[in-house]
This record gives sequence, structure tokens and C-alpha cells, in this order.
Amino acid sequence: MIVTKNWLNEWIDLTDVSTELLLKTLNSIGLEVDRHDAMRVADGVVIGYVEACEKHPDADKLNVCQVNVGKEVRQIVCGASNVRAGIHIALATVGAELPGGLKIKEAKLRGVESHGMICSSKEIGLPAMGEGIMILDSSIGELVVGKNLNEYSVFNDDIIEIELTANRGDCLSIHGIARDLRAALARPLREKNVKDDQEGRLGIGRILQLQHTDTFSTDLLFGAVEVKELSIPLIISIRLAVIEETYATAVDALLKYATHSTGVILRAYPFEKFGDLENKGIITLGNDENGYAALYGKEKVAVIGVSQEKEAHFSADDGLAVIEASYIAPDVISQKMGEKKVPSCPHYYRTSRGSEPSIEMGIRYAAELFEKYSSSQVYGGNIELTTTYEPRIISMVEAEFESFIGLKIDKTRITQIFKNLGLDIGKPKGSTFAISVPKFRHDIVNKQDIIEEIVRIIGIDNIPSKPLSFAEANQMSTDLAEYKKTRLYRHRAAQSGFYESVHFVFNERIQVEKYGFVCTEASKELLNPITATFDTLRPTLLVGLLNSASANVKVNQKKIALFETGMVFDADRHETKRIGFIVSGAMESEKIANSGKPSVIDFAAFTKLIADVAGSFELVSHMPDHSLAHPYVCAKVLINGVEAGELFRLHPQVEEEFDLAQTFMCELKMDALPYGLIEAKPYSKYQASFRDLSVLISKEVSYESIKAVINKHASAQVRRFYPVDRYVSENLGDQMSLTLRFVLQSDEKTLEEEDINAAMEWILSGLREELGAGLR
Repeated sequence: MIVTKNWLNEWIDLTDVSTELLLKTLNSIGLEVDRHDAMRVADGVVIGYVEACEKHPDADKLNVCQVNVGKEVRQIVCGASNVRAGIHIALATVGAELPGGLKIKEAKLRGVESHGMICSSKEIGLPAMGEGIMILDSSIGELVVGKNLNEYSVFNDDIIEIELTANRGDCLSIHGIARDLRAALARPLREKNVKDDQEGRLGIGRILQLQHTDTFSTDLLFGAVEVKELSIPLIISIRLAVIEETYATAVDALLKYATHSTGVILRAYPFEKFGDLENKGIITLGNDENGYAALYGKEKVAVIGVSQEKEAHFSADDGLAVIEASYIAPDVISQKMGEKKVPSCPHYYRTSRGSEPSIEMGIRYAAELFEKYSSSQVYGGNIELTTTYEPRIISMVEAEFESFIGLKIDKTRITQIFKNLGLDIGKPKGSTFAISVPKFRHDIVNKQDIIEEIVRIIGIDNIPSKPLSFAEANQMSTDLAEYKKTRLYRHRAAQSGFYESVHFVFNERIQVEKYGFVCTEASKELLNPITATFDTLRPTLLVGLLNSASANVKVNQKKIALFETGMVFDADRHETKRIGFIVSGAMESEKIANSGKPSVIDFAAFTKLIADVAGSFELVSHMPDHSLAHPYVCAKVLINGVEAGELFRLHPQVEEEFDLAQTFMCELKMDALPYGLIEAKPYSKYQASFRDLSVLISKEVSYESIKAVINKHASAQVRRFYPVDRYVSENLGDQMSLTLRFVLQSDEKTLEEEDINAAMEWILSGLREELGAGLR
């Protein structure tokens, strides 16, 4: 956003404010100054009046001018094509030094003496403004022949470029910057409330009407101007050049100037686009083919706040023009552009960030310019369509200001700041403020935004620094404990020879459902997947590990041992943390110890690897509910009697599908894995005894049944037991021989033989009675 100090001075009194203070103030209130240039015309460049202009006798492209500089008339040779008698010009007198080090001297051009130089804008240090010399007019002030140009404010100015954040669209105008300075400098704003004098004017309602059949989230105001003898005044030309704004016609220049001044979006259309004077012109507001609010006459002329059709621009030098002022809330237009992007014009930059909603001020300002700088006739009244604005109310208690800022601010001072910022505030009820956010401040949505406004106006440097004091809270939160637990098991897995694999929390729905896993419900599914292969939240870690194992096989890896920890999601998107494992192919790498032929992973070896990570657990028979597992080599994992997950061999068909050798997988719930302080337990100082018990029992009896019977009949001296041998043969028929080893120990004495025999007899009796087992 580019402004000049004197342009700002038209909206707020800055006569006694130095440029240095102005720049400092802008920075302090969050309007960061990105560039500052002093625009100063050199001494000796004065106003001259061309009294006569004749062709040079010896040069077709040169003119000999007689220029009045007040005290005398000087002869100047000039080559500009637009020089002529009867105009005021900028004359660099002899002795003046122009930008670039050019010093003006007496000269002879083709034998004709020249006492100075008639200058273009660029030659005296201003931005370029077309070809030829700069022609002065009364828009810069009263033209006094012989007066130094730098005595006029427009030639003695400061150009300031401000870097605005995207949410400060309210400052994309001279008016908006001045409004913020009003609060910082505590000075009144010179509001441009131009009175609409209706006397003697033809009403716009006689020539134009607006039609619409629906309500739209937009404010519109239409005026009409009979454009006559409009030329661009010098002050507008200079300021448009300073802000690097280009234009095609005088009307275009005037409206761009008014928009930059007021912040109101202004456009001009030829009246004939809507009808003719004999039959009243009709503007129709409706939705276009893309769903945007658009204006139609005989055809579509514009999309409100976005673009204007090329053929709908007012491009004539005179004629009847329809002037439109518009406002659309930035969130409305940005959301619409996000849904379906359409080509836009430079005005969209303002509307998408928040243009000025006081559209009546904008159209009155433009009308005044038409009447001031031309013979144009402005039609009386306006045609309008506005929406009801319900201001956002933010309530704050007085104590909250001190709590947020760290400084007690007087209630009167707070009220004055709000008033100067344009925020309406009712009479405080006790210590409570009800702050009404105006339409132009769409960026203020909560208490923090209100505090930010107070701080930037008071000035961060005016808030005393205080030492930071705090009492550190207990950091041993459940999140920290969960993190440490996960880290512990990750380290255990790495120590046990597993490599960590990390995947996205997304899977391909088709692949996951293929193997019988339940994915997220359709109503709760991802709205915008990363890719087609990541279109659902993963219900298991196993599919990702399986894909990684397959990728390793494709690069000729013989030993694959991977693990992963992460979140999985059920059909309702509830998440739980799991740890998954996969081992495929060889148990170890090829080396001398195994003669280059390592053994292949089997169920027992895989179970031991999992036990190295998860600790002690039990396996019980289990029928999986998915098709990844081998139906006959699958077990449920119990830790401390609680189901923790499953362990299985990969189904041979799946192994073949993924080009894997014999493969085993396991997935455990992190919540079921033990973690925490391990308490020491007393142990017996007496010697333990070992006894083996071999029984003949039916093959159909599961180990879980045998274990349950033993636990039921075991005495306190039986500390633990486990199977050590299983033997079947044709001689035994439908029975098997099972050898169990028992560890017996007492806390009170060394067990004698008769104590051991009694304990074993009780167990054998229970097996015989309940399962029909016999001693072998």
C-alpha cells in the first residue's frame, strides 16, 4: 500500500507531524513501513507561462518559446511535442541542478539562445507521466508565475510504502491508514461526508432501475454522471503515478484515484449497456453460471467484487456513465473463489481482503471529483441494495485488559481508543465492556484481537517490562508417560533385531477391506484424501507392514524384521495405539556360523522375539476375523489375563501374493503392555524342586483345558509349570503323551519327598477325574 504524507493530510491533520514521527507511528501500530522516498523538486524550478511558441527557424522538431517567469520573459528552446502558447509549465532556470547532476546553463540550440529548460515530470524527479513536458494546472494550487514548484505540497512530499498483512484490508486506502493514525495520534479524522445537493438535478430514478429476485450478500450503490470535458488534473496524474497505477481513460483514472483514497470499490459502465434514455435502463442482479452475484444489462457486465467484462468498461471521453460502488464481505467472496475460481481483475485484491463498506462515501467522493474537474452533470440520488449487518459483540471485563497486557489502563483511555478505532462501545456496565465490531474490521473476532488493538495503539514500548516468574507445573502428565512407554517398547524392538517402519495413518480402502478389516464409516470418511491409495484411516498396522515387507523383498532382502507403533482407527474414528511386528524369511543373516544357510523363521522363534519385546504373555487358540492370518497357526495374546492382540502366520495365499517366504505377524495394544514401577516381591530362601509328570491324554484336549485343571488342583507349593514334551504315535491311537515340568517351592521349609509326592498326586487325580488322563 503506497501513500504520501500530503495525501494523508487531506484525511487527517499532519501539518505539525514530522515525517520521522509519522514513520515511527506507522511502524508502532503494526503498519510496517517498507519504503520511504522523499519527493523534492529542486530549487530554481519555477512556474512559467508560455506566452508565445514559434517553430525554430533551423529545426523542424524544435520550438522557440517566450516564457514569462514573473519578473521577466525568457526565451526557451523546447523540443517537446505538446508545448504550446497559453500553458503553465515547470521551468528549470539557469543555475538549477536537476536530479542526476544536470546543471542548467545558458545555451544555443541551432543558433538560437535558450535561457533555461522546460521540463517533463521525470526530469525534475517525479514519476513519468506520459510523453512530453509537464503541463501545470490549478489542481496543485493557485498558479503564481515565477514561484518555486517545491513551495507546492504536491512537489514537496514523502512517499511511504506500507507492508500490510492479508487481514488488514481496511488499510488498503488513504482513508483506512488515516483512520488508524487517528487512534495513534488522537486527532480527528477529516471525513469526506460530501453533501448530496439534489436541487436542480435530474433524479437517477428517471433513467435507471435495479431488479433482483433473490437476496445477495452484497451492498450495491449506483449513481449516474453525464461526463463532459473531463481531463485528468495534474494532482491526480502525479498521485496515480506515485502509486504506480495505470489507466486507460480519464474516467478510469478518476475512479482509481477515488478507490485508492476511500477504499470503496468503484466502477463505471456505459449507460447504453442497460438501455436508452427513452426507455428506462434496467440493471439486473442475479447469479451467473458459476454461482457468483453478477450484474446484467442487455448482457452480463460484471461479477460483483471480482471482474468487469472488457466491453462493459466506460471507454469514451464523454457520455452517460453508470457508476457502481460495491462491498462484499471478504470471507464470502474468498470462499466462493475457493469453490470455483474464475478470472478476476485488480479489484479482487481489495474485495478478498476487505474493501471499505461505506459505499455511499465512496460514490459521493467520486461525484465531487467529476463536478470539480469537469463540466459533468451528476444525477441526483442513488439506487441502492444493502444487506443488514449485525455487528459482532465482544464482551470483556476491565480486569481482563490488565491480565492480558500486564498494565493497568484507565477505563477512559480504553474507551477513547475504541472510539478512535471506530469500534462502537456502549456505556460500560460496571466493569464490563460490550464492544461492537464495525463492518470494516472483519479481522477482529475474539478478545485477543481486541487486546492486540489496545497494545498497538498504546505502543509495545510503553508497556513496562516485567521479569518472568513462574512455578513449573508437574510435567509428568499422562501424555509424557505414554510417550515414554512407547519409546521403551520401540527401543526393545530395535534391540531385538527389528527395524522401525513409519507409515502414514492412511491406507487404501480397497486393499484393507479385501482382507476383512472394517474401515471408517462412509459418513465419517476423509473428505480430501492425499491420494487414491491413501483414502481411508488405517484400522490396523498390519497392512502397512505387509506392504513394506513386500517392498523389501523386491530389493532382494532375505531377512525382514520390521515393527511400527502408531494410531489405528475404528469405524467411528475412535483411535487406539498399537505396536505391530512382521518377520519374514530367514531368522538371521548369512554367516559362517550357519554355513550361509540361516534357518527360516518359525512360530516358536517368532513368539520368542515378541516375548523379548512385550515380556511374558500367554497364547490361547484363536480364530481370526480377517483373512491375513493362517487359520490353523493363529493365537490370541493374553498379558496378565487381558487380551492384548494376536499373533499368527501369514496365510500362504497372501504370502504368495506378496512374494514373501514364510512370514509371521503380530499386533498388540499399547494399553495392554505393562509399564510402570516394578515392585519387588519376596522370594523363598529354600531350595526349589523339579518334577516331571508324563500323562496319556486325548489329542482333542486343548492345553488351555489341561492348564485350567492343574491350576484348580495345584497346591501353594506349585510355583509354575510348563510343557516340555509331546509325543504321538500309531501305538497311542487317539491319545498323546504329554510331559509337564513342575517347579515346587515353599516359603517356610525345604520340601520333603512326601510333600512333593502329595502335591503331584493331587494334580494327577484332577487330570484323571476331569480329563480322563492317565499316568504313562
